[in-house]
Amino acid sequence: MRSRLFWILAIIYSSLHHIGSGSTSTTLKRPRAGDPFDTFPKNFWQEFSSPFTDTPDDEELEVTETTTHEPFPFFADPYTTVNISTQLSSSVYLHCRVNDLQGKTVSWMRRRGEDLTLITFGEHTYSGDSRYSLEFEEPNDWKLLIQFANERDEGPYECQVSSHPPLVLLVYLTIIVPHVEILDERGSATPEKYYKAGSTIELQCVISKIPHPSSYITWRHGARLLNYDTSRGGISVKTDMLPGRALSRLYIANANRQDTGNYTCMLGNEITETVVVHVLNGEEPAAMQHANGGRRLTSIPLPAMVVFFLGYLARIGAGFSGTGMALGRRGGGR
Repeated sequence: MRSRLFWILAIIYSSLHHIGSGSTSTTLKRPRAGDPFDTFPKNFWQEFSSPFTDTPDDEELEVTETTTHEPFPFFADPYTTVNISTQLSSSVYLHCRVNDLQGKTVSWMRRRGEDLTLITFGEHTYSGDSRYSLEFEEPNDWKLLIQFANERDEGPYECQVSSHPPLVLLVYLTIIVPHVEILDERGSATPEKYYKAGSTIELQCVISKIPHPSSYITWRHGARLLNYDTSRGGISVKTDMLPGRALSRLYIANANRQDTGNYTCMLGNEITETVVVHVLNGEEPAAMQHANGGRRLTSIPLPAMVVFFLGYLARIGAGFSGTGMALGRRGGGR
């Protein structure tokens, strides 16, 4: 705006200068050096003819303030509900990955119906159960560790971030309890098994519902561990880990009376099954298993059978004798 005002004043000044010179010549003259018109831009008249537009001064420019919001915390994983399964007696981690925490606090809580119980707050553990603890793993994983998980640990857990509104990640923990069964060499389940001295004891331990086997299967005779027993000799353990289940076989060669007792198959410390084994030195057992493995056939000792048979014959002889006497009396009466 100031520059245009300057050029207007220059035009007025030049016009007055030519009028004052009194020149009436119509001869066109070249403008003198230094004439203000020499410095005019070619589009001056076009710009000059355009309507004026006031441009506000720098001091009058409107200032628009912009504000930048701080990053909001968010979970690194794209879900807000997680299902986790673990085996009974094993240890399990519940993960909670949070980005842009910005000084906010992460807490773990246990939900039972409408009630929430605080487990951890930040890196501090407030649960009275020593099996629970918080382990932070860089850069953003707030892991809740549960050791020796049992059936009471099953249920929903919440990872909460103290933002406004709060962020909540729901984790549902399922405890899988394996099923253990001991079978004999015929594949029949029985709580008791009889073997003759000198024979081979063969027991099979079948464990199902084990998604992630984390413990070694062990055999015990009473309190004695058999897997690595070398004192007796003749003991063999073979274990096969199969998808979702396990099969362990126990062989004891040349069985003797000292091998009688309880045999236990164990997965960890809480998953067990026991069978009673009897080893007999040639005599017939008091109760032998029937071929179907479910019934028992009671045997009678030989002396008792002889006494029973003689008594039976005596009763038959007495019956015949009584019958003959009765016939004799009838014949005499005639």
